[in-house]
Amino acid sequence: MYWTRTFIPTMKEPPEGAEIPSHVLMLRAGLVSQVMAGAYTYLPLGFRALKKAEQIIREEMNAAGAVELAMPALSSRALWERTGRVEAFGDVLIHVTLSRPNRKVHAVLGPTHEEIITELVARHVSSYRQMPLVLYQITAKFRNEERPRFGVLRTCEFLMKDAYSFDASVESLNASYDKMYRAYCRIFDRCGLNYLAVEAESGPIGGDVSHEFMVPAANGEDVLLYCRTCSYAANRERAEIGRRSAALSTGTVQEPLRRVATPGRSTIEQVSAFLGCRPQEMIKTLIYLADGKPIAVLVRGDHEANEGKVRRAAKAVNLTLADAATIERVTGAPVGFAGPVGMKERIPLLADFEVLGIVNGVSGANAVDAHLVGLNLHRDFEADITADLRNAVDGDPCPRCNGTLALKQAIEIGHVFKLGTKYSEALGARFLDADETLKPIIMGCYGIGVNRILAALIETSYDADGIIWPVALAPYEVFLLPVKVPDTESMRLAEQLHARLETAGIEVLLDDRDCRAGVKFKDADLIGFPLRVVIGERSLREGMLEIKWRWEKAPQKIPLDKATEHLAELIRTERKSGERFRKFLAENKG
Repeated sequence: MYWTRTFIPTMKEPPEGAEIPSHVLMLRAGLVSQVMAGAYTYLPLGFRALKKAEQIIREEMNAAGAVELAMPALSSRALWERTGRVEAFGDVLIHVTLSRPNRKVHAVLGPTHEEIITELVARHVSSYRQMPLVLYQITAKFRNEERPRFGVLRTCEFLMKDAYSFDASVESLNASYDKMYRAYCRIFDRCGLNYLAVEAESGPIGGDVSHEFMVPAANGEDVLLYCRTCSYAANRERAEIGRRSAALSTGTVQEPLRRVATPGRSTIEQVSAFLGCRPQEMIKTLIYLADGKPIAVLVRGDHEANEGKVRRAAKAVNLTLADAATIERVTGAPVGFAGPVGMKERIPLLADFEVLGIVNGVSGANAVDAHLVGLNLHRDFEADITADLRNAVDGDPCPRCNGTLALKQAIEIGHVFKLGTKYSEALGARFLDADETLKPIIMGCYGIGVNRILAALIETSYDADGIIWPVALAPYEVFLLPVKVPDTESMRLAEQLHARLETAGIEVLLDDRDCRAGVKFKDADLIGFPLRVVIGERSLREGMLEIKWRWEKAPQKIPLDKATEHLAELIRTERKSGERFRKFLAENKG
């Protein structure tokens, strides 16, 4: 391809409103153009990179035995009501009303496709002999993102690969899950991503076992915790915490329980400052509705409750924070003054392990503008359940070894779930087993954000000059840069090399613009083509060409008469191994 025959609108200055490196660079390098908040046009270079990521995914999914199909974005809302996910997704689900003769059809634009695929399989799979089966697609998804930002990382329309496995037994599901997990590792390895596979929550998708594939990145919107000693890693929603000793100090004297006035002060920060205590000496009491019934959750004042852990400890299917009216009815006070002593209604108390170690603590008094001090477990109140109920933080003990957990920001690029029978039971996907018993099909779900692969790569692979692409995802593998386009000999050689490389199967872009060489060099680095080939008068007189990998500092020279073979071999080798780019990543971690 010639530069003047395609469309590459690069930008010199950072665009207004772009907040993070991947967003800035994708706009500046002419990969994408914003249509509206949360919606982007992929320009020719960005589209090429996106299709390359898509092809890697397709090759590995096919190799793992998955079968590709295509499902519509539009589906009946009634289908989603049968699984309860209209409520689960809430405002994220985009509703569409279609006008038909004499009626209105209520539909949704799917952020995911469990309902459609399960209904399809329910109609056509009826015997254990038809399984295991893995079906997948790569298609656009939609969500009503309230705060679209960070470029293609958080959008209303996005490209996703989603796969669904259907099995007749738990053992078969485990085998399907392992195949998909390994396929994901191969996909992200081939894309040149520095990723971690971490334990995760399933969220509104539902399910049991779940892993996320995360790329550590300073601007990631997710958080992962990993052990510095062993291989344990999990996202913040799932991360367990090793037990600390919660025994009370034998030398601590329990103070009498007292009620003190705290006028106009309801937050942890306000109350601790007013009373002169530390947040970790306070007991924060949160009122939740677990399957519609109120429960109280107690965590240390400097900790945050983890709703996934609370839901599991309460053995609830649905968990939400209680509304203000419920809180006032249960506690007798408005929001901000709840505590474990003196509630108006007797409800279950769930205490985080570290609440057990608080001596002479502070909590709300279940009365407006009042708190209790000198609060002690066993003397003043009892917990019905004690469990790990909080978010892990940097420095917490590892749940698997004697090490400590470290916290990193990260970008989620993929997620795999063992769904079980949630959707097959709701939508009637059943099969006859070998003993002629009718059973629900056991399912798994496996998603990859294709756009996020590009953004995560750029977010972790760039420098002051621009993007640094691996060969596997680069819009073009080789960039030919003739210094002086008007020079007949230089252009003849550039065009000849371009044609020969294309014939050899190398993706090459020839910059045939008649402009200053400095502009071309800057654009080459901004876009980040892996291998730059400079065709200049001096090197031609020497019978040499100057080549430079984007991630290396110094250029090299190669003989002009063997340039095609040499360049083609370099690219083929890097395509296969990615060794040069991996070395660059390893040297620039952190």
